[in-house]
Amino acid sequence: MLDARAYLSITLDPIRLAVLGHAAIGPVSLQNLSDRLDEQPRRVAEAIGSLRAAGLLTEDLCLDRDQLRTLATSLPREAAPDPGIVSETLWGPEERDVLNRFISGDRLREIPANRRKRRVVLERLAMEFEPGIRYEETEVNFALQLWNPDYTALRRYLVDEGFMTRASGVYWRTGGRYSPGDASAAAADWAVDTEAMRES
Repeated sequence: MLDARAYLSITLDPIRLAVLGHAAIGPVSLQNLSDRLDEQPRRVAEAIGSLRAAGLLTEDLCLDRDQLRTLATSLPREAAPDPGIVSETLWGPEERDVLNRFISGDRLREIPANRRKRRVVLERLAMEFEPGIRYEETEVNFALQLWNPDYTALRRYLVDEGFMTRASGVYWRTGGRYSPGDASAAAADWAVDTEAMRES
C-alpha cells in the first residue's frame, strides 16, 4: 500500500502532479496532456507510468480515489487533549468539542479565529493561573509559551476578554471557571481585584 512518504515523493514532481490533477477530472490522454502541459510525450508517459505503478491511476487513466481515501485513513491523527485538560465535570459537550479541536496533548495547536471558540480556549488557559496570585509578565509568558509559541497574543486576549487583569506589569486572574472544591477561588479573585482598584 502507498504510504504518505511515497505519495509525497511521487507528487512532488510537477509533471506527475499535473497529470494527477487532470486525472481527477477524467481519463487522461498522452497526446492531449503533452500538448496542454507543453512537455515531451516521453516525459508525460513516464509520469503516467509512475502514477500507475504507484496505484494512483486506474487502468483507464483516471485518478484512483479509493487509493487516496485509503492513504488518508493511514495518516497519523492529532493526539487528543490530555484527559486532565478537558474535564467532563467542568466543560459542556460543545465546549469540549472546541477544546478537542484546538488542543492536542497538552499543546494549543492554534488560536481560534472565531471569538466564541477563542473564549472557550482562553477560559481553559486562564485556569493555569491560580486565583489570588500575582504574576510577573515573564511568568505569564512562560506559562502560555508551554501551550503555544504565540504567547503575546494569548496574553493580550486573556486581558482583553477579562480573564486576567494587568497593572504595573503584574497580572492576576479575574475571570473564568474554577475547579470543583475551590470555593475560596472567587473570593480570592475579588479581593485581589479590589485591592488593585484601591491602589490605582
